[in-house]
Amino acid sequence: MGEALGRAGVNIDGFFGFSLNNMSWTHLLVTDAAGARSALDGVADVAEELEVLVLDVDDHVGALGEVTRRLSDAGVNLRLAYLGTGTRLVLAPDDVDLARRTLSGTAGES
Repeated sequence: MGEALGRAGVNIDGFFGFSLNNMSWTHLLVTDAAGARSALDGVADVAEELEVLVLDVDDHVGALGEVTRRLSDAGVNLRLAYLGTGTRLVLAPDDVDLARRTLSGTAGES
């Protein structure tokens, strides 16, 4: 996948992968979703595209807890979360709009 995306000029801004029940799953954070989908055609199955929030977070103890507590208190569930490049927190909430409203002004959202 990395080579195919590189050949297509698609940069990977974040990456999360795991294996479960003899299947591998990967979430790629890219700015060019259409280019990534095209580059991965025939290389990997793209199961789903998710809208995510990308937050610039300070690298300090408790930073993740601060963000996720606010989301939890607002009733937002997370489908996945991981760190992307440059200490950016990548979140796939079940309600993107509510998560965005909940976190507005608290972290650098991109």
